[in-house]
Amino acid sequence: MDFVRKYFATRFVRNCRLLLLFFGMAAATANLARANGNSNIQWQPHALANGSPVLFELKASPKVRVVSALWMGHSVSFFRSTPNKGWYGLAAIPLTAKAGVYELRITETLASGAIMELSRKIRVSSAPYPKITVKVAKKFTEPSPDQLTAISADKSLKTQVFETVTTDRLWAGQFVAPVSDPVSDIFGTARVFNDQVQSRHQGLDFAAPPGTDVHAINSGVVILARPMFFEGNCVVIDHGQGLLSLYLHLSAFKVKEGDQIHTGETVALSGGTGRATGPHLHLAIRWQGIYLSPDILFKLKMPVK
Repeated sequence: MDFVRKYFATRFVRNCRLLLLFFGMAAATANLARANGNSNIQWQPHALANGSPVLFELKASPKVRVVSALWMGHSVSFFRSTPNKGWYGLAAIPLTAKAGVYELRITETLASGAIMELSRKIRVSSAPYPKITVKVAKKFTEPSPDQLTAISADKSLKTQVFETVTTDRLWAGQFVAPVSDPVSDIFGTARVFNDQVQSRHQGLDFAAPPGTDVHAINSGVVILARPMFFEGNCVVIDHGQGLLSLYLHLSAFKVKEGDQIHTGETVALSGGTGRATGPHLHLAIRWQGIYLSPDILFKLKMPVK
């Protein structure tokens, strides 16, 4: 009788160990799927290409307190949307990025202090950007020594301004167009000045008549409002987390450096100052040094809060 009891007791212990081993392997598999799975990660726009902004969305556990990511060598800060509890991170793809597959690596920090990592391979295509020929005054392609001095000073100033990185996110909600006028030149166009390819159009041009109210595309702080050689009268708004918007060729300023701005607020009047073939508004948007397509940014569906 004791032999029988010992036999079944031994079998019971062995079965328990097997069950524990099974569930341990299942948990490990689940953790591995969590780390490498992709069902919780989405993005806009669905088809990504060089020069495009990208809004990542992550569905995470309520226990998650902080989300960050690494994308194409850049850090992405995520924020949590109150209505749908999703986590969102705004990033971009450089114009110079080659078509291929890139990895998004996400780190979740839980309330307990534990860290979870997720990854997703994302395909990026190459956008077919056009080429146009532009005629401008000779001084803009062959500047004099005095003009070169002014250009050098502007370059130093822009370097300082572009290094501005506000840790907090200052923008909120949908990004809006600065004017209601039609687009006259798209983002990414290769520009040939006086028969020489000298630059790629890293902004969006609007056919705004002189004196048109120019509105902020989102909330932020004015970090530059002054005349420059190429840009003409220029306003730069810091939207936080490395996101800047630039408004060029203005005829008049309606804000000053240091002003806090809300979405849709008038910041300037359009014009044709600086290197411009005529009156228009040039809008450029930078994320951590990467120029991105404003047109695509306006179409992204942003969380309300």
